Amino acid sequence: MAPASPLPDLARIREAVTARYSGLAQAARAGQQITDCGPDAFEAGCFGSAAYPDTSDLPDGAVRASLGCGNPVAVARLHPGETVLDLGSGGGIDVLLSARRVAPGGTAYGLDGSPDMIALARENAAAAGVTNAEFLHGHIEDIPLPDASVDVVISNCVINLSADKPRVLAEAFRVLRPGGRLGISDVIAAEDTDPAQRAQTEQLTGCTTGTLTTSEYHDQLLASGFTAITITITHDAGPGLRSAIIQATRPVPEMR
Repeated sequence: MAPASPLPDLARIREAVTARYSGLAQAARAGQQITDCGPDAFEAGCFGSAAYPDTSDLPDGAVRASLGCGNPVAVARLHPGETVLDLGSGGGIDVLLSARRVAPGGTAYGLDGSPDMIALARENAAAAGVTNAEFLHGHIEDIPLPDASVDVVISNCVINLSADKPRVLAEAFRVLRPGGRLGISDVIAAEDTDPAQRAQTEQLTGCTTGTLTTSEYHDQLLASGFTAITITITHDAGPGLRSAIIQATRPVPEMR
C-alpha cells in the first residue's frame, strides 16, 4: 500500500474554503452584510470592518465584505513606492488601504483563491478609483509572483485557513526581498488549550483550520528563515482562541 500523503486534506480544504468564500462574495455583491465566523467571535467588536478606525472613504462593498480579525495595514509601516502583497485578499479592503499608502509609485497585490472574491475586489477597486492595485487568482501556498519581488506581505485572518501553514510562510519568505517585512493578523490558539478542545472551538467558531499556538507560529516562522519575530495578542476570538498581530523580517544577507 502506498504511504499516505503528508497533507491529504490540502486539496479538500482548499475546495471547501473556496466554495465558502465564493458564496460570501456572491452575497456581498448582492448587497448583503456577510460574516464568516460564528456570532460569538464577533462579541468583542474587533472583527470585520470594526477593526478599522475609519472606513468612510471606502466603497460600501469593500466594507461589507471585510472578514478579517484585525488591521494589518496599521502595523505594516508601508511607504510610497513599495510593493505589498495581501494573502487572501477577499473583497479587497486591505489592498485598497495599502494601495493608497504605497502611492505614488507603489503597487498593492491581492491574492485570493475565489474567482468571485477577485471579481468583487476588482469592482471595489474601480469604485474607489484605485489604479495601483492588482488582484491575482491563486493559492497562498503557491504565490504566483517571482522570488524577491515584494517589500511587504500582509494577511488578515487567512493563514489559519490553510492546511499547509509552513508552505504559506515559506512562500511569503520567498517572494519578499531581503529586508522585506511580514505583518499579518491571524487567529492563534492559547498555549494551554487541549488539542481536542482547540478543534472543537474551531468547529464552533467556523473561522479556522488547525490554529497554531504562539510558540508554534514562532517556530514555523523561524524555520522559514524569518527573524525579528514578534507576536502580539490583541483580543479574544472565542474560547481558547486569540487574535494576534504577527510581524517578522526576511533578513539581509551578511556581506562577506
